[in-house]
Amino acid sequence: MLNETLREELLARAAEDAAVRTELAADGSLFQGYHPRMEEVHRRNGLRLSALLDEHGWLGKSLVGEDGAAAAWRIAQHAIGLPALQRRCLALVREAVARGEVPAAMAAMLDDRIRFYEGRPQLYGTQFDYDDEGRMTPWIIEDPAHVNERRRAVGLDPIEERTAAYRAQQRPQDRPHDLAAHRRGFADWLRRVGWRTE
Repeated sequence: MLNETLREELLARAAEDAAVRTELAADGSLFQGYHPRMEEVHRRNGLRLSALLDEHGWLGKSLVGEDGAAAAWRIAQHAIGLPALQRRCLALVREAVARGEVPAAMAAMLDDRIRFYEGRPQLYGTQFDYDDEGRMTPWIIEDPAHVNERRRAVGLDPIEERTAAYRAQQRPQDRPHDLAAHRRGFADWLRRVGWRTE
């Protein structure tokens, strides 16, 4: 049975996330490291999602509608400062995919995101990072010759189309001012929040 109150909460949280992201992207500050305002929204939403998972399990379309389920997934996908939560969510999302509660692409993208932050090659090519020229480029892909087959199997467009779309959207202010400093800061953050130990 649809829980409209819960659906509306998830939609409101995802909308706040999007609004803060849009505001910070407008002046380019979103792309100069993990902005504290964005981090605060992601953390607050992630902690709330964790509590909701304790109570309801994964929030699929039967409980919160397709848009509510998409909002729950977006909150999980953005909870990058909470590694244990993202790993927990991946297991729950995979189960939800098997039950037809969410699209397979949601599990694929969350799996890739976890692999990216752990420093492992991704499977579907959904995670991008800055190359040495500051362009958005797919993070390392395991078995890249077959990535488009895997993408197609979960309903994603070809990697070449996705890469072209990312690059077409990228503005000069969307690049880090100092790429080396950006990478050092990112490595420090990965260790600080527990994604990596080295």
